[in-house]
Amino acid sequence: MILSVMSVAYAMAPSAGEGARGGGFSAFIPLILMFVIFYFLLIRPQQTKAKKHQQLLNDLKRDDMVVTTGGIHGKITGITDTIITIEIAPNVKIKVARNNVAGLSSANTKSEDKGK
Repeated sequence: MILSVMSVAYAMAPSAGEGARGGGFSAFIPLILMFVIFYFLLIRPQQTKAKKHQQLLNDLKRDDMVVTTGGIHGKITGITDTIITIEIAPNVKIKVARNNVAGLSSANTKSEDKGK
């Protein structure tokens, strides 16, 4: 009796080839889906933001009011390829790397709105 129960249990178990059939390309589908989700939620918006910031840095000119990544607000008085001179108070000028400009100051956008 014990021998017949054991043979039935072995007969019901899947063979070695059947268990491996679920692998292959279908095992990579969740990984591909996760990459697509990460691309559209993280990578693509970051690339768009970096392109906008680079365009802002390229469009800087004298007399623009800017804010640096350190939070310093001032007016651009001189520009080179890598260094920007900012006047933060009358007769007080500092030099910062061009990449450290975070954006245009809100004072600059208000003055542009008044001109329109």
